[in-house]
Amino acid sequence: MTTTSTRGKTPRATAKATRTSSPEAKAASALLPAERPIRFLDEHGARVDEHSGYAEPPVELLAEAYRKMVVGRRFDQQCTALTKQGRLAVYPSSHGQEACQVGGVLALRADDWMFPTYRESVAITTRGVDPVETLTLLRGDWHCGYDAAAWRTAPQCTPLATQTIHAAGVAYGEKRKGNDSVALAFIGDGATSEGDFHEAMNFAAVFRAPAIFLVQNNGYAISVPLDKQTQAPALAYKGVGYGVRSERVDGNDPVAVLAVMLAAVEHGRAGHGPFLIEAHTYRMDAHTNADDATRYREPSEVDDWRSKDPIARLGAYLRAAGALDDARDAEIKAEAEAYAASLRERMNADPVLNPLDLFEHVYATPTPQLAAQRAQLAAELEAENQ
Repeated sequence: MTTTSTRGKTPRATAKATRTSSPEAKAASALLPAERPIRFLDEHGARVDEHSGYAEPPVELLAEAYRKMVVGRRFDQQCTALTKQGRLAVYPSSHGQEACQVGGVLALRADDWMFPTYRESVAITTRGVDPVETLTLLRGDWHCGYDAAAWRTAPQCTPLATQTIHAAGVAYGEKRKGNDSVALAFIGDGATSEGDFHEAMNFAAVFRAPAIFLVQNNGYAISVPLDKQTQAPALAYKGVGYGVRSERVDGNDPVAVLAVMLAAVEHGRAGHGPFLIEAHTYRMDAHTNADDATRYREPSEVDDWRSKDPIARLGAYLRAAGALDDARDAEIKAEAEAYAASLRERMNADPVLNPLDLFEHVYATPTPQLAAQRAQLAAELEAENQ
């Protein structure tokens, strides 16, 4: 019989050796994210081998991602201009985060679910939702301007992390129905400090719900830097404590985002439960048009991230691969301009408002009190119009 001596080893070293060889440690190790964020492209769009075996997405999908990102950024810029013209009450820009916005959506099927935050306007339009309907909330007309059930896209969520519980519940519901649909919840780094996020993670893990939590870590929860809200070595490690497979990815590398997202979707469809992705990215503009980002971050920081632009990186890669040339790039940019012009024209028309809409969608069956109030208002409006 051979024995292993622990003489000369510190108690910590002995305990560590025991832990790493235990079944629990092996299970935890399988959940751990990569030590460095997954990436396929460097800052200049050149291919690098730092992807831990993730499969590179098809070039056709990457070309479509580039097109959607260019159109999405032009849409985002037009929305920022609309706030200055008084056509939008507020707009949270996602300029700089296009790889996450577009990559997250393109990894989904039409029967999958999406749970966006207030910053996911580009993601929603990438899914195919009409841009004016997408902006209804930010315009101040309705809480949601599109048919959430038809698009399998929940209303944009303003409170942090509350939609993560909805995503976990819907994902579990689809599983109970025998479907292989997944639910994707977009969240920011600040949302990982909210209780709802942790409840959703725990629920999804316990019931093996096919929910994907895509954390767009742009370094700030409005103005609060990451190191002021968490001491975790990386946000992806928060998944391990709940038994959730986790990964870190360069959120400005569209190839890497798509690769990890496609793997996460397949993980969920195969019945392996939830997946947490931490995407390291950056919002180039302020938190919203009401924010002054110069009060809490330096111009040099913004300039550094500008050199990691996701559209430029993917464009350079596609050109090197022969999948993009000047003519095709010009077509895409022309499409983006036409999209922005159409949006501008449609948003310049005043919306038709009906005061009686106040009573719509409050209850499935209106209460007698609500019906009486509606009748009273209708009578007053009719009297005014006579």
